[in-house]
Amino acid sequence: QGSLLYLDTLHATFPQALAPRGTALLSWAPTRPRAPAGWPLPRLYCTPAEAGAVPSRAAALRLQLLFALRQRALRVLEAGLASELHDALAILRCQWPALAQDLALGRLNPQPGLPEDTRGRLQALLAPDAARAAELQAECACGFEGIVQRLWPQLEVVVLGMAHGAEQLYCHALRQADCKGLPIYCPFYQAAGVLLGVNLWLEEPAARFLLCPDWAFCEFLPSPAKEDSQTVLLGELWEGREYGLVLTARPGEYRCQAGDVLRVTGFHKQCPVVEPVRREGQALSVRGESIPEERFCRSLCRAVGMWPGARLLDYICVESALLGASSGACAPHYEVFVELQGLRDLSEGQRYKLDQCLQEDFPIYKSFRFKGSIGPLRLHLVGAGAFSRLREALGSPCPMPRVLREERLLHLIQSTVIS
Repeated sequence: QGSLLYLDTLHATFPQALAPRGTALLSWAPTRPRAPAGWPLPRLYCTPAEAGAVPSRAAALRLQLLFALRQRALRVLEAGLASELHDALAILRCQWPALAQDLALGRLNPQPGLPEDTRGRLQALLAPDAARAAELQAECACGFEGIVQRLWPQLEVVVLGMAHGAEQLYCHALRQADCKGLPIYCPFYQAAGVLLGVNLWLEEPAARFLLCPDWAFCEFLPSPAKEDSQTVLLGELWEGREYGLVLTARPGEYRCQAGDVLRVTGFHKQCPVVEPVRREGQALSVRGESIPEERFCRSLCRAVGMWPGARLLDYICVESALLGASSGACAPHYEVFVELQGLRDLSEGQRYKLDQCLQEDFPIYKSFRFKGSIGPLRLHLVGAGAFSRLREALGSPCPMPRVLREERLLHLIQSTVIS
């Protein structure tokens, strides 16, 4: 039902979008080759399913990008996550001369993470295309703003399997640069691996989802929850209020809190329409101040706006306790790692802007800073591509958390610090 609703919505808005071989897929699925929504529509995609199932995420995205570049008449560019499309286009920026050579010669060069047997099977699907290679070289030589529409002039829409929560930053970056001028459509809302809702409003910039009542059993806890809070059902939701999702996917399965907080934006034929607001548990809290991930991101973006020429590409936050002795003898504090474009270094005054923004946006943080029970925030710049390598190291096709709590990954990102 979800697949059909999505395809019907897409076809109603863009009648040519479902043309055979008119969709390219960028999605790493190492366990088995499939589209993000799981439907078997081989004639829809120009991308070989095997290209997304190789062990290496970077190798998978490069392969899928190469097969997408072969198809000039694309109508839809689809990715499982906004970060996957973001990283695939980063590969294009760095490797376009090699990709153009592969297109011209119709060959796959050996690359890390690509098994030799898989390479042989995919090689058989390629043929030399010197004209398309020349077009790729000409467009990339002109810069990368709006590159997606320039490479695929018939492209109508970008479809993302997930574009909310931690993925919003990548969506914003795509709209501002590479995918400029194209609508970005997120068709599904999933939680705990279960499909719960569908987005019927393709042309609206903010994704909102119709919750379908017979897909899973959903309950809702008013947010913020109190000790005596009771769950309510679909028919008891109020427009404008926020709720934590409690999910029982199928009869006989465990009932669990999914961790998502949803805001009810309206109703469609008596069924609630929601937008995901945040993930519970993704908060910074070294002294119980509990700064949610999405509000921290707003403060960070405001601070970046005070750094002339800078554009935020990616970031993570770490509570200093995770660093152990390497954090020094000062009071508990936040360590923030950022990847910027357009700025190679920051003065101490510029670095302090983020701490200042946090104090202005969160009075409790300001109070703890004034008392000295929370130390000054430390900001680190990391090298280009650091977060792409971090997502590769995670070894999971799920979104990367913004509040990092894994020590092994922290060491990886620390090794890329440039200032």
